[in-house]
Amino acid sequence: MKVYEEFVEGAKEGFNVAIRIIPYLVAILVAVGMFRAAGGIQVLANFLGPVLNRIGFPADLLPIVIVRPLSGGATTGLFAELVKAHGPDSFIARAAGTILGSTETTFYVLAVYFGAVGIRKGRHAVVAGLTADLTGVIVSFLICRVVFSGS
Repeated sequence: MKVYEEFVEGAKEGFNVAIRIIPYLVAILVAVGMFRAAGGIQVLANFLGPVLNRIGFPADLLPIVIVRPLSGGATTGLFAELVKAHGPDSFIARAAGTILGSTETTFYVLAVYFGAVGIRKGRHAVVAGLTADLTGVIVSFLICRVVFSGS
């Protein structure tokens, strides 16, 4: 087997996959940018804030929870803003970091991977991914409450 030639053929195929998924990447990134710029995240935070405060979930974490399934980069930016505002050793920063590490960019992953292989019907994958994200958020918050409650 000619290893170098096989490698080059695989690289060509990988490049073609990258070209096919670029429209999906652009679409999801534009959608996230528009939602954030239009104030959608803030509207949801204002609407859900009182309910979350009653159960002890800081409303400051809500933007991370909302954006995480859409964009890793945007979530990292929100996380940096939280750390800057509250300090790296605050409960909010610790909980945000734990949530960030325990969830996935569900819509981004589905758009890229499903788009790359041509899957059009992904509703069950969306439900499964968002359920896993919600579970990650809840468990992250509960663990942080137990571990960092004295902080």
